[in-house]
Amino acid sequence: MVDTGLPIRVVLAKLGLDGHDRGLKVVARMLRDAGMEVVYLGLRQTTDNIVAAVEQEDADVVGISMHNAGHLTLGPLIVKALDEAGLAVPVVIGGIVPDADLPELEAAGVAAVLGPGASVEEVVSTVRSAAGRDGST
Repeated sequence: MVDTGLPIRVVLAKLGLDGHDRGLKVVARMLRDAGMEVVYLGLRQTTDNIVAAVEQEDADVVGISMHNAGHLTLGPLIVKALDEAGLAVPVVIGGIVPDADLPELEAAGVAAVLGPGASVEEVVSTVRSAAGRDGST
């Protein structure tokens, strides 16, 4: 991706029935403080809602928070929905994801996974890298 000089636009959401959103609100603040534009969709979003928001907002990255053990189902589901909509937008998952599940998520097209306790620097650099704006391209 070419750096246009515009801020990275990130859509953040809780996909499915997971009702824990405090961590995602903290991540939203981290990303805003780092100069990114954040669209926070909130709890109990569907893939259709997220895809529509990504398209409307011209998002560079999608961040999904998972704490309900649905990552192996919901992670690939959102990647597939974005792909089917013709949106080449990387998906970053944050939450409780066992290390053993990381290869399957990577194979499904998830760009990155952040676990509990990820530092501000790690969150920001992961999103920048997913957006292709980490300076290495």
